[in-house]
Amino acid sequence: MTLESARPTIIDVARAAGVSKSLVSSALRGDPGVSAASRERVLAAAGRLGYRKNGWAQRLVSGRSNLIGVLLTDLRNAYHTDIVNGIEDAAAAAGYGVLLSHGRRDRDVLLTHAEELLDVGVDGVVAITSHLTPADLQRLADRAPVVVVGRPAAVPAGVGWVSNDDEAGARLAVDHLAARGHERIAYLTASDRPAAAARRDSYRQRIAELAARPREYDARTGGVEALLADVRSADGPTAVFAANDRVAARLLGGAIDAGLTVPGDLAIVGYDNTELAGLLRPSLTSIDQPRTSMGRDAMAQLAALIGGGEPGREVAAPSLVARASTGA
Repeated sequence: MTLESARPTIIDVARAAGVSKSLVSSALRGDPGVSAASRERVLAAAGRLGYRKNGWAQRLVSGRSNLIGVLLTDLRNAYHTDIVNGIEDAAAAAGYGVLLSHGRRDRDVLLTHAEELLDVGVDGVVAITSHLTPADLQRLADRAPVVVVGRPAAVPAGVGWVSNDDEAGARLAVDHLAARGHERIAYLTASDRPAAAARRDSYRQRIAELAARPREYDARTGGVEALLADVRSADGPTAVFAANDRVAARLLGGAIDAGLTVPGDLAIVGYDNTELAGLLRPSLTSIDQPRTSMGRDAMAQLAALIGGGEPGREVAAPSLVARASTGA
């Protein structure tokens, strides 16, 4: 290959630097046995020639791509994208590139994209989803290390797992409202996924402990409208714990459109503490999941699995961020 060729090789770099091909390889890898002068000469020659390492050729030699796949359910959901930010930060620090794939809330699409990531040759996969079954996760883990972030129905023993303590988050929400004098506290959901179900069950338990009556509404079946209508009744709810920030925002907007005041007529707590919570007016009190930290933890687990370690189980502790929707 001549200097005018489109893609110079390592042989060209060796010739230009006046060293051996093996020394060029060692210098480009950063091996400690290469002197500073030799490394500088190699890097200068590579720069002049416009040499770039061939990642696929390196993979054939090393058996690794230094790429990880990230499979997420919904790019529109800030919960997922915030976790991705944490994964990318940790991956870059560990020397990995990231390939991202969007499952569009569809199990079949998630599985197709997961197989595509593995076919490309990623060293492992982080799956930010609860839509895959234990059998799905095991099938993927049979091909490469896998860490799941979220709350699937179950996680196989060979798969790493990072999740949020949904039960603790629900108790924080109910206790926050009860501490502000609310006794008629409702729960609003828009999902039957395991995380939402865990929050609902914890809500029920805490309400029972407070000797109150549970009041549950489902936004998928007219629950927002029914709840707002009940607020005007003598025994209607005065506060709501919503299963996520998006359904909480829908309720808050509906309350304002209906002429109700928040938090005067209805106090609202969301879940996830997404950017939306701070942008709403009134701003939304919400349960914070440390999503960026969860992403970093998932990447750390995956790197350990790639290195031959054992899968871990990590549960992140939520916290409550009080804002104007509950009078903070």
